[in-house]
Amino acid sequence: MEKWVLVGSILLFTGTSWGQNGMDHFPKGAQSLGLGNASVTLHEPWAIFNNIGALGKGTTDILAVVGYDHRLGLNELTTLAAGITIPTENLGILGVGVSSYGGELFNQQQIGIGLAKQMGLASLGLKINYFQTNIEGFGRSARPVLELGGTAELFPGVFFGAHLYNINRAAISKASLNYLPTIVKTGISYRPSDNLMVNIETEKELSSPAQFKAGIAYSFEEKFWARTGITSQPNNLYFGIGFRPRRFQVDYALSRNYLLGFTHHFSLNYNLSAQ
Repeated sequence: MEKWVLVGSILLFTGTSWGQNGMDHFPKGAQSLGLGNASVTLHEPWAIFNNIGALGKGTTDILAVVGYDHRLGLNELTTLAAGITIPTENLGILGVGVSSYGGELFNQQQIGIGLAKQMGLASLGLKINYFQTNIEGFGRSARPVLELGGTAELFPGVFFGAHLYNINRAAISKASLNYLPTIVKTGISYRPSDNLMVNIETEKELSSPAQFKAGIAYSFEEKFWARTGITSQPNNLYFGIGFRPRRFQVDYALSRNYLLGFTHHFSLNYNLSAQ
């Protein structure tokens, strides 16, 4: 019984904090989490979830990703995610992603498909999602959610990124007056060398104060990465490590919410095209 009371309290906190943190349980990949989620400029396969527009500048290989996000030792607060990026001959890079969050009392699932393409200096993308919410005793609802984004290299080693989520202002259900968050993210990434990256980003939900995010990543011998990041609204710390051999990449990140405790995030990227 105590466990369910705790779960209910956390879910209530999560729901009331959507406006401040967007939807914090969305899949992001451990590379992003290790950087304090300052990931709007990252040209990696997890851009399927973080900024579809960044996917156009990514590799032309077929890449698959899986992720596991576990909070407070409770299965009811776990997120599972998987995605794949597929290059096309003329249209750009196609991305498909699915995720599931929650337990029996409250859970959310999302499946989305997007397309991104490099056009001159900019990489631009558009994605449509089918977002479903299930609440015990209240039923199930599903709504379409649109998002778009892009990145551009302003100067050598300096990248700008922007992303808009729920631009169609979808509600939780047809009968509900409660909208899913509409979120705007913008950021700058400075990469003076192949082994150093500094990211600064802001995230704003329409009715809430802006959140500031910053992250630093440094690589050792091109295969090992160390990451750290911070966020405001609320103030959180993030740490992460990564290992990148030839065909796959393994990442782990740890974050601490000042009210709720620790989150562990694991993710794996696998190159299906590499020989």
